[in-house]
Amino acid sequence: MSAAVPFLDLKAQYRAHREAIDAAISRVVDSASFILGSEVEQFETAFADYCGVRHVVGVGTGLDALRLILLEEGIGPGDEVIVPANTFIATALAVSAVGARPVLVDCRKEDSSIDPVQAEARVTPRTRALLPVHLYGLPAPMDELRRIAERGSILLVEDACQAHGARTPQGNRCGSLGKAAAFSFYPGKNLGAYGDGGAIATQDAELARRLRLRRNYGQSMKYHHAVAGENCRLDGLQASILLAKLSFLDAWNEQRRRVALRYCEALTDSAALPPAADQVPRSVWHLFVVQVEDREGFQAHLRQRGVETGIHYPVPIHLQPAYAHLGYSRGDFPVAESLAQRIVSLPIYPEMTEAQIETVIDAVLSWSPAPISRR
Repeated sequence: MSAAVPFLDLKAQYRAHREAIDAAISRVVDSASFILGSEVEQFETAFADYCGVRHVVGVGTGLDALRLILLEEGIGPGDEVIVPANTFIATALAVSAVGARPVLVDCRKEDSSIDPVQAEARVTPRTRALLPVHLYGLPAPMDELRRIAERGSILLVEDACQAHGARTPQGNRCGSLGKAAAFSFYPGKNLGAYGDGGAIATQDAELARRLRLRRNYGQSMKYHHAVAGENCRLDGLQASILLAKLSFLDAWNEQRRRVALRYCEALTDSAALPPAADQVPRSVWHLFVVQVEDREGFQAHLRQRGVETGIHYPVPIHLQPAYAHLGYSRGDFPVAESLAQRIVSLPIYPEMTEAQIETVIDAVLSWSPAPISRR
């Protein structure tokens, strides 16, 4: 039996925009331009304009985007890149993939984002880049991080894979705040493809030129290879779907904010601690994450009431076996470790009905353990 409130409902999104999406797919099938091509070029232009940058380069995945930025900026063995401990592992994997060392930093209690004070304390002569994540759709503290980067002549790269359309308080889009930014178009993202996809946003024309070579076997033209490149291209079908969806993105993000505001207002005194209400206008709410005691019991309680939930992320990077070689231990990043034991992601997507929103709220409010403190 399906849940009354699924964690995400991509079928509902497709039903609402079937005509535009089907037309986009048909264009590609009719043209048989499946790899790169005009649909990719059109999407790159449109997304660059949306993000407020001069260039977007479509690539295969968000991980490709992060990795290629670091690679083209000359980061490699012997270098260090500062990364939050509280993020999806792909942020660190990109650093490892170019041979550099991820240097992990704890997050702030108030918003789960990278702590700039601790980031600055981790800067060494080997530090080549800061790689903050706009976690859950909330912009990272970029003003503080930019000052750190400028003082140390350090590259500032955004992991914007969860922040399509998010803006800073000054009105600048995530994706335009550093030397370059990586986006993922995994299907569950605020702007999602129907498969893997990614992009790099930058103001730097020379970096964009090199990235276009690198993603496509290093070809300056077919069979003429200027560099030893690789195959990590955005395909035409995915680009056409993304282009069709892009015009709806701002409206979808507003609908996510509507759901987030309802949750924040309704759950203030519940046993599930919601994000601070002042985050509502600043985030695009890729995820709505609460904190609870007895997470397994809480999830089981909601499941019995037809509400699916998720966990983002249950194991901090420093406690992953893949990164045991970094030498970190339990207790090194206490905020990230505490969050990993308590966080639960509630359903949030633009197509949620009033009845579904109320079902989630009622299920959370009926959970009985005592509320936890923000302190």
